[in-house]
Amino acid sequence: MQALQAVAQLGLPHCCIGAGAVRNLVWDALHGYAQPSVLSDVDVAYFDAHNLQPRREVELRQRLETALPGVPWEVCNQARVHLWFEDAFGYAVPPLLSLDDAIASWPEFATSVGIWLQPDGEIGIVAPHGLDDLFNMVVRRNPARISLDGYAQRLASKDYAARWPRVTLIA
Repeated sequence: MQALQAVAQLGLPHCCIGAGAVRNLVWDALHGYAQPSVLSDVDVAYFDAHNLQPRREVELRQRLETALPGVPWEVCNQARVHLWFEDAFGYAVPPLLSLDDAIASWPEFATSVGIWLQPDGEIGIVAPHGLDDLFNMVVRRNPARISLDGYAQRLASKDYAARWPRVTLIA
């Protein structure tokens, strides 16, 4: 909740915490873990097609670090992913059209989920592929963005089953 409050303080109209931060929280709870898994990062995704400067992401991350120190914040404007994706992953992708469009392209359906704090204090959820894989602890490739080879590498590096033994991996 503190992370959601910190992100809400940024005042961005299309912004959420997503991916592994949400998945880990849910899967830790479903496994009955008293201590949450250590996060390599807390992904903050937003969409601003009017400001594609990388510096803006740095500024937002710094604001989050000030608001909630000690959290490994990762901030990414989804409107600029197409500008760096090929250098990072070896193939080009078209520009994304919205935050929902971006989340729909994330590597697994279980991580294609974003949450945010609404003005009334309720938690908003965007899950373009639904929540079944998340709550059933299924890791399934999202063919919208990740190749079979990339997915195989991800499965090997993430080692989901070691962390959450009740997870079902679909290769």
